Amino acid sequence: MTENASQLIPDKTVYRGIACGGTGGDPVAIDSKDGKLIRFRPMRWDSEYSLDELKDSWWEIEVDGKKLTPPIKDIPNYFALAYKTRVYSKNRVKYPLKRVDWEPGGDPARINAQNRGISKFQRISWDEALDIIESELRRVIDSYGPFTVLCIGEDGHRESKDLHSGGGMHSTLMNQLGGYTRETRTPDSVEGWYWGAKHFWGAGCNHGLGMVAPQETGFNPWNVTLDVTRYASFIVFQAGDLELTQNYASQWFSYLLRYWEELGKDMVIVDPFCNYTAVCHENMKWIPILPNTDAALDFAMMYVWITEGTYDKEYVDTHSVGFDKVKAYILGEGDDGIAKTPQWAAPLCGVPAWTIKAFARKWAKQVTALANYSSGSVKGPYSHEPGRTAAYKLGMQGLGKPGVQHFYMNAADLGKWQAARTTTAPFMMSNKCRMFIPVPQTLPRTGVAQAIQGGELKWWGSPAIVYVENAEQFKEYNYPAPADAGGTKCHLLWSEKPCNMNCWNGGFNFQDAIRSPEVECFITNHQWLENDSLFADLVLPVTTCVEERDTVGGSSIVDIKFAGLPDRACDIIGESKSDYQIALEVAKRFGVDENINLGMSEEEWLQYAVENSAIAAEVTYEDLSKKGYYVPKIDPNWQEMTPGMRNFYENPEQFPLDTPTGKLEFWSDALAENFPDDPERLPMATWIIGGPASEGWTHDETPFGEKAKTYPLLLDANPARFRVHVQGDDIPWFREIQTAKVKGPDGYLYEPVWLAPEDAAARGIKAGDIVKVFNNRGIILTGAIISERIIPGMVMINKGSRVDPIAPGIDRGGAANLISPKDPVSKHCWGFAVTGYLVDCAKLEQAEYDEWKQKYPEAFARDYDPAIGINYASWVEGGE
Repeated sequence: MTENASQLIPDKTVYRGIACGGTGGDPVAIDSKDGKLIRFRPMRWDSEYSLDELKDSWWEIEVDGKKLTPPIKDIPNYFALAYKTRVYSKNRVKYPLKRVDWEPGGDPARINAQNRGISKFQRISWDEALDIIESELRRVIDSYGPFTVLCIGEDGHRESKDLHSGGGMHSTLMNQLGGYTRETRTPDSVEGWYWGAKHFWGAGCNHGLGMVAPQETGFNPWNVTLDVTRYASFIVFQAGDLELTQNYASQWFSYLLRYWEELGKDMVIVDPFCNYTAVCHENMKWIPILPNTDAALDFAMMYVWITEGTYDKEYVDTHSVGFDKVKAYILGEGDDGIAKTPQWAAPLCGVPAWTIKAFARKWAKQVTALANYSSGSVKGPYSHEPGRTAAYKLGMQGLGKPGVQHFYMNAADLGKWQAARTTTAPFMMSNKCRMFIPVPQTLPRTGVAQAIQGGELKWWGSPAIVYVENAEQFKEYNYPAPADAGGTKCHLLWSEKPCNMNCWNGGFNFQDAIRSPEVECFITNHQWLENDSLFADLVLPVTTCVEERDTVGGSSIVDIKFAGLPDRACDIIGESKSDYQIALEVAKRFGVDENINLGMSEEEWLQYAVENSAIAAEVTYEDLSKKGYYVPKIDPNWQEMTPGMRNFYENPEQFPLDTPTGKLEFWSDALAENFPDDPERLPMATWIIGGPASEGWTHDETPFGEKAKTYPLLLDANPARFRVHVQGDDIPWFREIQTAKVKGPDGYLYEPVWLAPEDAAARGIKAGDIVKVFNNRGIILTGAIISERIIPGMVMINKGSRVDPIAPGIDRGGAANLISPKDPVSKHCWGFAVTGYLVDCAKLEQAEYDEWKQKYPEAFARDYDPAIGINYASWVEGGE
């Protein structure tokens, strides 16, 4: 054996799941030697267990004599297999950093807020960093009150950790210092369903109360996959690309789709882009559609069903209310007098009338399930309308009958959510140290920039993902909170999830807000120097998940559930600390550390978590510690659990929905009573074009308005196949793929923009050109891919690319969300609109490129490595 070969023989192997969020993915085997990572590889279940040992934990589906079981060699996401490159990335933050021209104290002349995202950083010690944090917290609390601290990132978009994770440790600390302002996450994966469909089916088919109380809501997300697999003959994918989504935690969806192909399921995908789900599966047919026009298509399909009598009239009569109003609107008997025929819809959505008719007839003739995920029309302007019309289609065909289901997120969970009782966080008790105590002052993530800039904000509904009742959407909230409740403006921002500007709405507007002197101090905790951290005053280095011993579970989109307590896989990089440890270090300065750790060591917390978890009856803390993971037993009768809306379908009186009437509501009296004058979200879904703000509209982002005369292309911005939001944008393996990055003539790897040949030719754009994509909100640079996978009138950019600022309003990194609308979904719906908006494209001519290089030399002189892009050395003086 050679010396080099011997270095690849591990002395330690750790098994853990890695995913983009706080959940774990399918587990990987992580080999290391002498504290250094060697490789990440798919785990083999038979390497640690005999198959006989797993028989009580293993599921199996059999349909038409064909079986589906978890593969013995696991199917982790691409991101996890390449994670070694992230741990040792040239972009890792190893030490505390301070912006070179910022000084604490709040003096506008010394904070130089205007230079955030422009000036560089210098390395400082942990002692200095903690001194600054302590002094700044004391100063702003004394000057303005504790609610002046805005804690950003209290949600699940974080590393796959539990005790050591971000997403709330800074707020845990602030609870001990008098409180804080909470930035509440919007229902970002489910915008259209949350603001629209929930008023049709209540908590209904996505997340919601049905997860925990199916006997009360009539909805049970368990076994929807099984039900669709058994009974549906036609599966429609609309608003989502499952071959993209699999990179979140697993390749489970790809595995399942291949099984559906084997069973001979007919499948159609409705999407502006011939996406990866469409091109990877032979049984899949593609119906191209213009972005954010799905409601027009849906209304035309319903017109066919109504006029041809092919919807489930008896079900609609007994299980719903208000259908007569929707029917009248579709037939042209409403106020607009326009029948929503296929001929009416065709020029609006780009789908030929004959295709609409054929699609509608096939849907009605077969047992049809609707599959969605986190993209497409449910994330655009007025997304509540296609969210409602998609739900209407299911309601008209007997939602809940065998095979007629909504396949979405946790509904894809094969019943194991209940059977194994270990889902996204099997060890929730270790989160007890977070103490998520309600606070009197909040801000929706979508409104942070406006609140900073305007000093006030009004919105409706607590956008706490989807785990709230519909009535919550009617509550008015205001920032600042009343003075007698301690309300004050926010002057110190602390983020444990610094990717608001490239993963949420109106990124350039967020940058402008951060550059306001109202923000006296901006702190981020992060593993990599990117995005919001480039605009911070202090950046604190955070450990990755493989550098900590922690509990972790499997998410809702993995092929088999597991519970893990893996050891640290490698040595800690630099001086990194976990978010939990950072909070404790700051807490010590205020003498409140024992109020956070409750006097318990980290290992005692982990033991507490295991012994108070759902798996405590099956495995001891000692055994879990020794092995590192455990596969829980499943209920042998799991396949008999009620799927989806079946209870409601069979007995709507005994199992009512949590809508006001207990039934599906095509017309919502609650919306009519609470927002009687809202033309953007009426009590029933309608076709909305919008218009200029001067006429009271939130958006003018369709091809039919005045704005389209200047910006005629619709931008389709969906998640990427080879990264998860921003995570993975610096992985060399992915950046080598031709459709992941486009090498420009200057050697820079640009984020691709996909154009139809007709649109590219009209603008003189050729493959590989540097392309400006722009609108009234700014300019991002991209690299041209010209393809017939795109239809004329639109372009496609995967969202989530890292920002690389050239100047205010100009970015080289191609982060699409920078130019997305800053305003919410609609007036009363404070979610984000990050796809289906207007832009135009132009080739970046050499003269303009040279002009920018001369005008902004620092931006073009940054250290650049094509293998990973902009990196730590680009922004830190001395590069250390």
